[in-house]
Amino acid sequence: MKKKNRKNNKAGIITVGGNFALPGQKKPNVIVLTQPKRFGLDIADYMAAVKAAENVDFSRRYKLYDLYEDILMDTHLSCVIEKRKNAVLCSNMEFRVDGKPDDKINEQIQSPWFNRLVGDILDAKFWGFSLCQFYKLQEWVDYDLVPRKHVDPVRELILRHQTDITGHSWDEYTDLLFVGSPSDLGLLAKAAPWVIYKRNTTGDWAQFSEVFGMPIQEYIYDSDDDESRQRAMEDAANAGSLAQFFHAKDTELKLTEAGNKTGSADVYERLCERCNNEISKLILGNTLTTESSEKGTQALGTVHKKVEDKVLEADRKYVLNVLNYDMTDILLHMGINTEGGTFCFPEPKETDAGTKISILTQLKKNFSIPIDDDYLYEEFGIDKPANYEQLKAEQREAAQAALVPTPKKEPEPANKGRDDEPTPKQKRNFRNWLKGFFVKAPADGAALDW
Repeated sequence: MKKKNRKNNKAGIITVGGNFALPGQKKPNVIVLTQPKRFGLDIADYMAAVKAAENVDFSRRYKLYDLYEDILMDTHLSCVIEKRKNAVLCSNMEFRVDGKPDDKINEQIQSPWFNRLVGDILDAKFWGFSLCQFYKLQEWVDYDLVPRKHVDPVRELILRHQTDITGHSWDEYTDLLFVGSPSDLGLLAKAAPWVIYKRNTTGDWAQFSEVFGMPIQEYIYDSDDDESRQRAMEDAANAGSLAQFFHAKDTELKLTEAGNKTGSADVYERLCERCNNEISKLILGNTLTTESSEKGTQALGTVHKKVEDKVLEADRKYVLNVLNYDMTDILLHMGINTEGGTFCFPEPKETDAGTKISILTQLKKNFSIPIDDDYLYEEFGIDKPANYEQLKAEQREAAQAALVPTPKKEPEPANKGRDDEPTPKQKRNFRNWLKGFFVKAPADGAALDW
């Protein structure tokens, strides 16, 4: 990553096009594109392209980048690259100032140009570098990716034609973001040999299947009967695309093939599988997250997944370093305040539904924390009833009715309506009390002293 001069915009926008100007175009294009060379490339072309790119004095990368365009048509290579990039592109990103999201910049983050930018930043690891020029479109920001074949990252030049060895210094242009290393050829330089080997092996495998996988039509005719030979050739032309051999009766046809055709086919398959495994290890750091294996176990797959997660975590840090170190300065120069803020990937809170229900139940039961019904509907994906307000009102009425106590009826006594009669024990106690109340009279009578 390298910051560029943004003080003067002498040359303006780096325009890209063909040899002919587009309608309404007044100035010629800064870069004149050339159709990439594809197909028919082998290891010799790869070696020549790497040597030309690593030339110390005059580095020329257009052959190497044409080779990259070609190998990216390989399905396995393009698949593992997209898998690695999508892990970052599908992650939520925010710009925060003092720990709080900045709505203005986050609106730019949600726009399509920012998603393309993150992808081009990640492509710098595969291609070696990326050079972007930013400009303002009313309230929005946009950018153009400068074609890599027309960039000399070592001498910092913009080349008009891909075969040029001299060009304009990119310091003449403003708001440029360079990502990568000037001398790095990218991971595709390491993947190219495996794609070439696999492509050649697949071609040999297809030829093997064509020769030995289909039956052979044999036509025998008399050596002195030219009319029979012509008739046999006409019949063969109308019979399909099978292999055909014409020979006279006095000649012998002998086909020599491998003793074990199944084993011969396995050689091609194992080589193609080895090439795919090497590509997976290069891009993802493992093989079991993309291909099944007879030796693969769940424990081994878990280990491979952890290795891949480390690679993806490094990619996120790589993107954040570019955005926080260089991109904030570009946005500030374009009138978007980024002072005191940073780009970040918020950590997602991954909790299964059962755990969430348990947590919410404990919060409600033990701490009496009120929980919004709309949150529950959205969190658990439940459709809200159309008569929601009516149902809530009925629930409130039922709850209030349950709180009013119902008076209990006391049981009527069995002897209601009759006077209470004393028991025999109560009668004896009463008589004893009366006897004690009156003192005993004297035996000789009372003394009358009147």
